[in-house]
Amino acid sequence: MNVLIFGPPGSGKSTHSRTITERYGLTYVSSGDMIRAEIERGSPLGREMERYLARGELIPDTVVNTLVISRLRRDRKNFIIDGYPRTAEQVLALENYLYDHGMKIDLAMEIFISKEESIERISGRRICPNCGAVYHIKYNPPKVPGKCDICGADLIQREDDRPEIVERRYDLYTKNMEPIIKFYRKQGLYVRVDGHGSISEVWERIRPLLDYIKNRESRSSGET
Repeated sequence: MNVLIFGPPGSGKSTHSRTITERYGLTYVSSGDMIRAEIERGSPLGREMERYLARGELIPDTVVNTLVISRLRRDRKNFIIDGYPRTAEQVLALENYLYDHGMKIDLAMEIFISKEESIERISGRRICPNCGAVYHIKYNPPKVPGKCDICGADLIQREDDRPEIVERRYDLYTKNMEPIIKFYRKQGLYVRVDGHGSISEVWERIRPLLDYIKNRESRSSGET
């Protein structure tokens, strides 16, 4: 099965994507991971993308389309795509690619949380610049405030995790996703999952959807 998973900042879509990948044997394609990898390489493209993210703006469609479609071409197994498509132009690029290769989307799932929840989850995040450990001042605080439990380094807040940037990212997400949700709803593929609550609570809302699709596809394959 081929799944799209999206949601506003802090919705937990990346966390649940990795669980889905392991449980159902899908290829995990994350536009965010690919963008961060490019930024970490320090390439001119990476530096340009970092400037967009620091302002809470979307990276240009042509760049994101190239990253994601290239990844799909390398491994054409069943997939889950995290955080893509995010604009109408990206939907068009993805749908054209799938059509050309005889593929289709089985589920477009949004994990939805409120703006207030999004800001609280993201703006409270703290990261260790030395070892990469991630904390949250409310949900997963370090033993010593501001210090990494693992290596003792001073924790930092990413530029794009500041409350005003998170709010801007949330509003931009909501605006850009409206036509995309409408598109996949019209195809009968869109499902909204309540993302409030613990990780395990949200997972129990997601799991039955995927089990149903997996069983449906298994039956369809058996019939053919």
